[in-house]
Amino acid sequence: MKTVRLLVTTGFCLLAVYAVRAQVKPVDSSATKETISLYKNLLKLQEKGFLFGHQDDLAYGVEWKYKEGRSDVKEAAGDYPAVYGWELGGIERPGNDQNIDGVPFKKMKQFIRQGYERGGVITLSWHADSPFGAGKNAWDTTHGSVASINPGGANHAMYKEWLDKVAAFIGSLKGSKGEAIPVLFRPFHEHSGNWFWWCRNACTVFEYQTLWRFTYYYLQTEKKLHNILWVYNTGGDFNTKEEFLERYPGDDKVDLLSFDTYQYGDPEKEKWFEENTNRRLKMVGELAAEKGKPFALAETGYEAVPYAAWWTQTLLNAIGDNKICYVMVWRNHGYQAETKKMHYYAPYKGQVSEADFRKFAALERVMFEKEAFNEQLYQ
Repeated sequence: MKTVRLLVTTGFCLLAVYAVRAQVKPVDSSATKETISLYKNLLKLQEKGFLFGHQDDLAYGVEWKYKEGRSDVKEAAGDYPAVYGWELGGIERPGNDQNIDGVPFKKMKQFIRQGYERGGVITLSWHADSPFGAGKNAWDTTHGSVASINPGGANHAMYKEWLDKVAAFIGSLKGSKGEAIPVLFRPFHEHSGNWFWWCRNACTVFEYQTLWRFTYYYLQTEKKLHNILWVYNTGGDFNTKEEFLERYPGDDKVDLLSFDTYQYGDPEKEKWFEENTNRRLKMVGELAAEKGKPFALAETGYEAVPYAAWWTQTLLNAIGDNKICYVMVWRNHGYQAETKKMHYYAPYKGQVSEADFRKFAALERVMFEKEAFNEQLYQ
């Protein structure tokens, strides 16, 4: 009798979960058909596995730049990544035609369309310059920057001009049928850290939330963009759910939960990265389930990936059984003159972790671009 009762109860619970998911929609009630489909499919996809992503994948790699069809990920794993990360930083600068990584915005549009047409997912970050100007970049932490661009602030009109440029770029992203390409927009990311002008050491909770909500309002209502999914993102330094949600702008202004965290130290000698990442993913996963939203490991990686088995023995363990919708590693810049070392996060052909990366890519739960295409995420 107890078994029957348990089965009935479980059945009702599952039906309730499926009913909630069937009603799930982005926070923008006017979202485009493709954006709604992507959102629902990202949530559904978590039950099967997760998408793998790479920042700036099509633009350059280790020892190459702007070569049609090239991708370090594809050459190492046999397929393009399923998620493409791109950077808007620099778009706010007057007359500027390239982002802070040197990628021309015109080329970026082409790369975004290519990835989208093949079934990939597009995500945008924005390392905007400090509103205080005078050569100050995103890493300026002078207190008062956020207050100055919020409504009523001295730089509010300037901020709206910045948003006009962001809106013009996002609004220009079109597929082959003229449809707006959906994007996962991750503004003011890693705000729980202390290294950007929008971080917790440089603005109050209220100021941050006001900035987020105004940005959402302006792009959606004033600029009429309805192809954006809004990604809330912290650093990997929170220890409780309350800390993760400290600056959360509200369920009505966020589509997807995420955080960023990187491997430091030797993974063969210490398990800090995998244990803490797994623990934090569990916390965010529980919050995401409560809110009916997907969640992701939006940025991660191990610089130069010196540990040959990092993909299957460290990253996979860090993710564990947490049902994320995607994980993205940072860019493959190559040799960095200022630091005098190699700066890349995905393997390239011949790199020490290439063989393990192929094992990682072959896993059923890990999805690259062909698998993303088969999932028909925009339908």
